Amino acid sequence: MDAAIAFPLLVGLVAVALFFDFLNGLHDAANSIATIVSTRVLRPHYAVIWAAFFNFIAFLFFGLHVAETVGKGIVDAEIVTPAVIFAALVGAIIWNIVTWIAGIPSSSSHALIGGLVGAGVAKAGTGAIVWSGLGKTIAAIVLSPATGFVLALVLVLVVSWLFVRQTPFAVDNAFRVLQFFSASLYSLGHGGNDAQKTMGIIAVLLYSQGMLGQSFYVPLWVVITCQSALALGTLLGGWRIVHTMGSKITRLNPMQGFCAETGGAITLFAATWLGVPVSTTHTITGAIIGVGAARRISAVRWGIAGNIVVAWVITLPATAAISALTYLATRLAG
Repeated sequence: MDAAIAFPLLVGLVAVALFFDFLNGLHDAANSIATIVSTRVLRPHYAVIWAAFFNFIAFLFFGLHVAETVGKGIVDAEIVTPAVIFAALVGAIIWNIVTWIAGIPSSSSHALIGGLVGAGVAKAGTGAIVWSGLGKTIAAIVLSPATGFVLALVLVLVVSWLFVRQTPFAVDNAFRVLQFFSASLYSLGHGGNDAQKTMGIIAVLLYSQGMLGQSFYVPLWVVITCQSALALGTLLGGWRIVHTMGSKITRLNPMQGFCAETGGAITLFAATWLGVPVSTTHTITGAIIGVGAARRISAVRWGIAGNIVVAWVITLPATAAISALTYLATRLAG
């Protein structure tokens, strides 16, 4: 482990991690509210309050498996130092800000993972990587949107069959109510998976300083502060990305919004219980595309969807490179 650092510096690094968590909520707010806003079931300012509440209480429903994966399952916890954590967070924050300004729904999760890998490799080479944990995270880049796509597509087909004798007006009214529940579940899944990534970062920082004893765990105060930071970011919202997620990919009605959110929520619940740090952005985008494709293939704006996929592909290497350079710069400056 790294030598002990001054307490004010430790507090500063925790603050940077919480700032990333806040940006994560800001950046990913659209994931929770895009469908319910685009279907006009809730106005945007009410939707973000709704999503923020369920983001915050998510720790009551899930274990901390994702936090443990991020804390000790991406890079070896023994090589983690404050400089590694700082560089990882800088890479992830820079990428989040750039994609937020551009309105690109990239993955905050994979930005953090990429940053951790880049900083870890810069410090200790590829031997620092825990390949089993990184492997399942990379696999989730493909599997989470694919699962969301399939589940949403199947849900649309099932719901369409069940309500085939109902009038469009009756269906619309029924799913305006049901979408409150699906949006709640998705926000719960978002809070359960995303806040835990920052919990893992803070916990491994504390572990590197010998503040957790001989065993790695996530203290309760870390859990509460991370959930709060994510919820606050969600509360402020990410309106640029809302527009992309809610209308540019495909236009939704309440029934389709319900299917997209439910398919995404099931995917996130499963991933969180398995301890896999997936991208909520990838998941909901896959579900929205699945809903659009169920209507007709041409309903999806595939050019925009393709641009989003490109952003997904370059997130890991881009943040890894930024974080590696940041780590080397801090070493030279030190």
